Amino acid sequence: MKIKALGSSVADPARRQYVSSYLINGTVAIDAGCIGFWGTPREQEAINHLFLTHSHLDHIASLPIFAENAWTPSDGCPLVYGSRQTLDAVQRHMFNNVIWPDFVSLSRHMPPFLRVQPIENEVPLEADGLRVTPVLVNHLVPTFGYVVSDEKGAVIFGGDSGPTDRIWEVAHRTPNLRAVFLEACFPNSLTALAEASLHLTPEMFRRESSKMPNDVTVVAVHIKVRYRDEVIRELHSLGLPNLEIGECEKEYGF
Repeated sequence: MKIKALGSSVADPARRQYVSSYLINGTVAIDAGCIGFWGTPREQEAINHLFLTHSHLDHIASLPIFAENAWTPSDGCPLVYGSRQTLDAVQRHMFNNVIWPDFVSLSRHMPPFLRVQPIENEVPLEADGLRVTPVLVNHLVPTFGYVVSDEKGAVIFGGDSGPTDRIWEVAHRTPNLRAVFLEACFPNSLTALAEASLHLTPEMFRRESSKMPNDVTVVAVHIKVRYRDEVIRELHSLGLPNLEIGECEKEYGF
């Protein structure tokens, strides 16, 4: 499994991840924060499956641009998955003929821009040789983390979440779990903000890591760019043996 966190800044894209998108094996994506600003239209056209974690803007911002870039006058189009609440929010607040044309309705009457597929908590599905299982996590709006596996192993994308438990229970019964991509948004000095917004600080990150199986690589992601250096210093001070600081545009192999 080849995973790339996509950068969202023209300058220094490896470290400036303002919004979130992950690309798996070139054809499956998680979140659309910047997927529509990445690569060429042909590279975007290759993405057949897009899984949304939740409806916050930093995870869906470029979805309309992606759908437009990937469009061809054929029956092929990306399939966009999410909870019913997330897909409803995208329809009402984005594809509403005000912010953007209603690509969902247009796709019923012409070569489609996209199709949407509601998914249910802990009900797995198949996407281009991957098994993808959504698991509810703890955020301000309904939010999924994802367990993604193939014949060689599994990876967990924790999504945006404050302290949570169920996804780590699932982690313990996931065969060949290789890595977890876990957010570390704010420094410890902003614990009150992290608690109010249901995000993690390095100290909270440490507690979540302790709930995971041993010997799993934990990749720290979704670090707020303004606080990146401070958060990284605090993460390193924890002495976690399997910690890796995530970088965009780097290809991770699992």
